[in-house]
Amino acid sequence: MPGQRHLVTVIPGDGVGPEVVRSAQRIIAAAGVAIDWETAEAGAEVFKRGDTSGVPTATRDSIARTRVVLKGPLETPVGFGEKSANVTLRKLFETYANVRPAHELPGVPTRYAGEGVDMIIVRENIEDLYAGIEHMQTPDVAQCLKVISRKGSEKIIRYAFELARREGRRKVTCATKANIMKLTEGLFKRVFEELSAEYPEIVAEHLIIDNVAHQMAKSPAQFDVVVTTNLNGDIISDLASGLVGGLGFAPSGNYGDDIAIFEAVHGSAPKYAGKDVINPTALILSSVMMLRHLDETDAAERIEDAVLVTLEEGRSVTQDLARQTGGDVEQAASTTGFTDAIIANLDRQPTTVAPRRGSERPSGQARPRPHWTYGEAVSAAVPRMTVGVDLFLESWETAETAGPILEALAGEALTLQMISSRGTMVYPATGLAPDNVGLLRARFVARETGAAATDADILALQGRVAARFAWTHVEKLNIFAGEPGFTKAQGQ
Repeated sequence: MPGQRHLVTVIPGDGVGPEVVRSAQRIIAAAGVAIDWETAEAGAEVFKRGDTSGVPTATRDSIARTRVVLKGPLETPVGFGEKSANVTLRKLFETYANVRPAHELPGVPTRYAGEGVDMIIVRENIEDLYAGIEHMQTPDVAQCLKVISRKGSEKIIRYAFELARREGRRKVTCATKANIMKLTEGLFKRVFEELSAEYPEIVAEHLIIDNVAHQMAKSPAQFDVVVTTNLNGDIISDLASGLVGGLGFAPSGNYGDDIAIFEAVHGSAPKYAGKDVINPTALILSSVMMLRHLDETDAAERIEDAVLVTLEEGRSVTQDLARQTGGDVEQAASTTGFTDAIIANLDRQPTTVAPRRGSERPSGQARPRPHWTYGEAVSAAVPRMTVGVDLFLESWETAETAGPILEALAGEALTLQMISSRGTMVYPATGLAPDNVGLLRARFVARETGAAATDADILALQGRVAARFAWTHVEKLNIFAGEPGFTKAQGQ
C-alpha cells in the first residue's frame, strides 16, 4: 500500500553493483518512500566461500520473508564452474516472467531516435535451455535439454496478454523457432494461439524469432509486447535495449505469483568497480518498476520523470552517455553526481517526451484456464501409445557397420528403423556422408504397424544392445492423442 513502510531484500551484488544499488536507494529515500532494507548476499563472494549455489540459506530466508528484492548485478562464471546465481534466484522463487521494457529516452542518441520505440519483452524465465539440464554424452559430445511445458507456456503467455490489457497496449507478438523445433517451440506457439482467443481486443501475431530480430533492426516501432521463450527472450531483450541506448538504460523485473526480483540487465563490470563512474540508470529504472509493484505509483512516476528530465537536459550525464553524445568525458558526472541531479529534479516533468505511466507489474496470479486442470489425472486421460525407442550409442563405428549389427539385435518385437548422427539420418544409406562425432542414435520401432512397444520389449532390447555397444541414454517414442511425440531425423 502507498505510504506504508515496506520490507525489501537488497542484494548489493558484485563489481559496480553496490554503487548502482546505493544510487537507487538514495533516490527512493528522497522520494519519500519508507523502506526497511534487509541486506543479503549472492554471487561471487558466496561462490568463493564454497557455496556452489551462489545463494546462501540466509538470503533465501530473507526473500521468503520480504517477497520483494532489489538486486545489483552478480558475477557469473563463463563456460565453467557453478551455475549462474542470477538464474538460480529466478528459478528458486518461480519468478517465471522476466519483463524488460525498452522505451526511447530523451537525450540518448540512437539510430531510431524519434521513431517512438516503446516495447516490452516478456520472457519466460524458468524453462527452455535455461533449465540447465546438460550432460556429456561422450567425452566429445555435449547435450542440453530444451524443456518446454504447457503449464509454463500458458503462465507466461497469459501474463503477457494481461500486461497488454492492463496497459492499454494493442498487440502481442509471439516469437518462436517453431518452424525448426516443432514440438518444443511449437508447443509454445500452439498455447499462444489457444489463449489469444480470450483477448479479442488485442492483436495477436506470431513471428519466427529470426524475423523478429530482423524487424527490430529494421523497424522497431512496430512492436508493442513481445512474448517468447527463455533463450530467445534473453537475446532479443538485449537487442531491444540496444535500440534505446544500451544496457546502461535497460531495467528489468522478474515476477512470480508471490515474489518479485528487480535488477539491471547489465553485468557487474568489475573494471569500473569503486570508481564512481558507472551509469546507474538501469538499476534506478528497475527500482521504479519495484515501486510500482509495491503500489508506490506516485513515487515511481516522480522518479521516472526526474530521470527523463535529467537525461533530457544533458547537463549531468555519466561517461558512457558523454561518449555517445560527443561530450567532454573528463567533465562527465560521477555516479554520485548523476544521482544528485535526479534527486534535484524530483517533481519536474520532461518537456520533449510524454511522462510514462506504465505499470509493468502482475495483476495477480497467472492462473490456468478454468477448463484446464494440471496434474496426473489430466495427463493420464490423454490417449497414448509407446511405439518404439531411441537408443543413443557411444560409437565411432560407421553407420554402414553398425546398422546390420543393430538390425540383428532388434529381436522379434522391434525393428531398426534408422540411425542418425546429430539429427541427420545416416542409415539406411542416403548417398551422403554426414560427419561421425562418436554418438549415434538408433531408432527402433514396433515390427508390426500399429502395434505397441512394451517396456519389456524395450528393456530386453537395451540389454542386447548394451552387450555390444556403450549406450548413453534412452528416449521412448510415444504417440499422444494420435500425434507423434517425437520428430523424424533430417533426411528420413
